[in-house]
Amino acid sequence: MQKAWFYEVYGPKEVLKLGDFPIPNPMYNQLLIQVRAAALNPIDFKRRQRPIFPSDFPVVPGCDMAGVVVGKGDAITKFEIGDEVYGNIQDFNAGGKLKQLGTLAELIVVEESLIAAKPKTISFEEAASLPLAVQTAIEGFTTAGFKEGQTVFVVGGAGGVGTLVVQLAKHFYGASLVVSTTSTPKVEFVRNLGADEVVDYTKTRYEDIDKKYDLVYDTIGDSKGSFVLAKDAAPVVDITWPPSHPRAVYSSLTVSGDNLEKLGPYLESGKLKAVIDPTGPYAFGDVIEAFRYLETGRARGKVVITSYPSQQLPSSIPSVIKNKVTSEMVNQKLSVY
Repeated sequence: MQKAWFYEVYGPKEVLKLGDFPIPNPMYNQLLIQVRAAALNPIDFKRRQRPIFPSDFPVVPGCDMAGVVVGKGDAITKFEIGDEVYGNIQDFNAGGKLKQLGTLAELIVVEESLIAAKPKTISFEEAASLPLAVQTAIEGFTTAGFKEGQTVFVVGGAGGVGTLVVQLAKHFYGASLVVSTTSTPKVEFVRNLGADEVVDYTKTRYEDIDKKYDLVYDTIGDSKGSFVLAKDAAPVVDITWPPSHPRAVYSSLTVSGDNLEKLGPYLESGKLKAVIDPTGPYAFGDVIEAFRYLETGRARGKVVITSYPSQQLPSSIPSVIKNKVTSEMVNQKLSVY
């Protein structure tokens, strides 16, 4: 058994319990990973509040993680025992059903294709903060067909996704002008991320901005108002569902370790930086408090969980899982409860 946070009914954060949870067996195409850090995302509490995605109870929340490979199926070729990895373990396009065992557990299983090697220059906490947010950010630029030299207006540049949209626009996609909204206390913070101009939304309305942009990238669901800043026929990307304006295009999510690998050099060089909310990282035992803060909508960057109970492998893990899973286990169904 291992320690994990889970819920058995839908509801507020108080339905979460910390308790014993079975250690999973990795299938032929999966890795068993000892989680060192995880990040919380809005989808984690929205999924807990109501049945957005089909799932069997109990559910261990969590999509993002960084950790160490401690077991592998016999189809695994890219990673070895002891490798440090990170990724989003939930494939949102895999038939609409998410994993029952998320990343708020000591040990999780994940398909090799969904993860990447952790850049050596960043911590487990920094790596865990990135996957879902950066994959979401990339998908928006892909959806818009964004081209080098174009201009972008980012709605919500201080949030978990927004901080990465601003940085990617400037350093990865080569935008000629990056403008972002935020509140008064976060203006310099967003400017330091790479925004050429920062609009304080508490003082300036969209209608008061004269300039028009090649892309309006809405990270908070305010496309109903921000669409006025797009040039004629220019895309308005809204990562929330449903988009708040009919013109806005919803950006879905492609979960891929390959996308994370491409960002490796930018993370190694420091051109792309993970942003962890200054109230954290939160300890594993403080998950409910971390969710309480995330649900206020005031987070600057990502809310990260660290200090997992055990930094050593539980002695109850069978040796076959610690080393290799044979092809005889291909048809074995994952049992997590």
